Amino acid sequence: MSTAHDLNNLRDRLSPSDRMPLVFLGHGSPMNSIEDTAFSRAWTDLGRSLPHPEAILVVSAHWMTHETTLVDVSSTPRTIHDFYGFPEQLYAQTYPAHGDPKLAREVVSLLASHHAQGDENWRLDHGAWTVLKYMYPNADVPVFQVSIDMSQGLDYQLEVGRALADLRDRGVLILGSGNIVHNLRAMRPGGRPQDFALEFDALFADRLTARDFDTLANPAQLGNLLRMAHPSLDHYLPARPWQAPPTARMS
Repeated sequence: MSTAHDLNNLRDRLSPSDRMPLVFLGHGSPMNSIEDTAFSRAWTDLGRSLPHPEAILVVSAHWMTHETTLVDVSSTPRTIHDFYGFPEQLYAQTYPAHGDPKLAREVVSLLASHHAQGDENWRLDHGAWTVLKYMYPNADVPVFQVSIDMSQGLDYQLEVGRALADLRDRGVLILGSGNIVHNLRAMRPGGRPQDFALEFDALFADRLTARDFDTLANPAQLGNLLRMAHPSLDHYLPARPWQAPPTARMS
């Protein structure tokens, strides 16, 4: 079955809507989910400002796969506490949203050329639920995740984004959750940001505003600055452009 055929079926099933915004958030520490921080307050304000979606598709830095793209097709995705060494209160947090198995399986079809498969084992990791609990505290919007195939390059990630972009015209909010800069070894708790972090953040914002996706997907052009900002690319890839101008960006 062709991608075009699958997309037409999806268009028939979901009502047309104004194009949903595209959001990328830096989710930061899991502690944001139990503390009153500038980040958690911003996520609350963001949720209030956005149109109410029919469903939410999340691409999180914390669901990494190899040589396949997995899509969560569960009906009641459980909350995953995929971190260690935090207060017990954090492990008691849940986000009881429903999934959207029908839509998720249609996304599997849309990504057939990207070796997509349905999955019921992963559910919602902290890159998803720690921000969604503030954006949509009633957990009344169906949510499902799509993994990142770490065996593929940045051009491939752009292709995945383009394949899914039309979902935004059917009431689906696409949420990327990672960080513009993610180098834990270089962190200076309580100190000012490193110069390379400020430089990469500014470069990313400038190129995204200019819709210069080629540069953002070209490690050679980004050079050593990318390597310093992201010793591994897992937190960068959820920021892949989806053929759209920036709507919300919190790094």
